[in-house]
Amino acid sequence: MNKSIAIICGGGPAPGINTVISTLAKTFLKDGFQVIGVHRGFQGILSEKPDLKIFDFAEADRIFSRGGSSLVMSRFKPKDSDFRIDFFKTNNVKLLVTIGGDDTASTAGRLAKFLAQQELEVAHIHVPKTIDNDLPLPDRNPTFGFHTAKDEGVRIGNTVYEDARTSENWFVVAAMGRSAGHLAFGIASACHFPMMIIPEMFNKTSITFDKLINMIISSIIKSKIRGIEYGVAMVSEGVFHFMKESEIKNSGINFTYDAHGHPELGNVSKSHIFNFLLQTKLRELGLDIKSRPVEIGYELRCCNPIAFDLTLCTLLGIGVKKLFDEGISGCIVSADSKGDILPLYLEDFEDENGKVPPRLVDIESDMAQLFINNLIYIRPYDYEDAKKYVDDPEAFDVKKILNWN
Repeated sequence: MNKSIAIICGGGPAPGINTVISTLAKTFLKDGFQVIGVHRGFQGILSEKPDLKIFDFAEADRIFSRGGSSLVMSRFKPKDSDFRIDFFKTNNVKLLVTIGGDDTASTAGRLAKFLAQQELEVAHIHVPKTIDNDLPLPDRNPTFGFHTAKDEGVRIGNTVYEDARTSENWFVVAAMGRSAGHLAFGIASACHFPMMIIPEMFNKTSITFDKLINMIISSIIKSKIRGIEYGVAMVSEGVFHFMKESEIKNSGINFTYDAHGHPELGNVSKSHIFNFLLQTKLRELGLDIKSRPVEIGYELRCCNPIAFDLTLCTLLGIGVKKLFDEGISGCIVSADSKGDILPLYLEDFEDENGKVPPRLVDIESDMAQLFINNLIYIRPYDYEDAKKYVDDPEAFDVKKILNWN
């Protein structure tokens, strides 16, 4: 029986998944391996009748530059009792390649240990994926898909900004980012948005809706002082990750709640929340300013990868073969700033609780500080002019809101 490798994808889509799959297939096919893609991640590979996709060169060559994933993805996280050896034994699998986040990697590690206990030696190598760019890779190298997502986000952002200028409106844009502000930061800075809010900015104070909205209003008022009647405020959805649940529940937003009583944030548009609260506060202040919400999220996840990610994903796919040939298993494939392939292990990232802490925007870096200092917002020398619009301009001074003084 031919030896084979199996590929599964976990979590949500990111540009470049098909490039990784294509590269893996081409690289292993030429060495005589059968390449088996399994639909629906762990749910598929552990089922009685897995839904399989057998790759040949033609199929692999067809998908390498496409967005999305030719393998159906799944967020299913199996318990140890769900593990079974049938698929691996029947197909003589020598390597399991997982494409996903840290949950997918840790689950695959548990599965590999189970297979070893059943006297099946199946190597495992993980390809890390997230458009959030929040995995702590060496040299602050980006995760694959991030640059493509940012590129597409900038295209959308520039169009929104043009609408703001054309219509003399304000837009409130929310960008994906589970806990880190990399995507929002990258889009906002590239588009020259006058206001950007990411969770990392709140390193000296707690995050509240009132502070977020006052920062947006600060930009609106400072723009009006300068004779500018339009703008775009970018807010990273990551602010919710660090916000107290009581703050969310008391916001006045009609959330749905899960079985544990937690707000189901995935069911609502973050930009609509921010815009609703902004409009409420503007009316309270007697300011007649029109604003509209724009959500930047799912539009980014399945677009065609740009050249940077095509190259990176190809390198990672070839890198899997390099590590496998060297007998390395139970690792994450990574490339350093020189392009050298190296294995990383979850324990290299995990904290004392076994969790992988997200890589955040370095808010103290020159890049972050320069961009933030050049946003448009009220400063002490604007207080007198700002009193035309609000009674207490100091409450809208972004540096004071953030406790950066």
